Amino acid sequence: MAEPSSGRIPLAAGGIAAILASTCCLGPLVLITLGFSGAWIGNLTALDPYRPIFIGVALVALLFAWRSIFRPARACAPDDACAAPQVRTAYKVFFWIVGVLVLIAIVFPYLMPLFY
Repeated sequence: MAEPSSGRIPLAAGGIAAILASTCCLGPLVLITLGFSGAWIGNLTALDPYRPIFIGVALVALLFAWRSIFRPARACAPDDACAAPQVRTAYKVFFWIVGVLVLIAIVFPYLMPLFY
């Protein structure tokens, strides 16, 4: 079981919130690009009013993940997962991937008119 201080839980929460924040706008574009069509795609915009909440949750989760992941290694006990260099590197890579997802969720609605 992951410890709360490892950064795994806030990182996962940030990723899920970023994906939910972008479903209203990015979801229909991806489905249309893949060849799916139909009136039901318009129902994906039902999450649009909750987009600011999802983005806020993602940013708060990224803040907690940043505090856990980018703290000095000496703050970890020698037998904790966060002390292993490979685990710390993987968490940092996932942190930046989730950060890019959050950035896409924030910026995409402003860029969306360029694609439609």
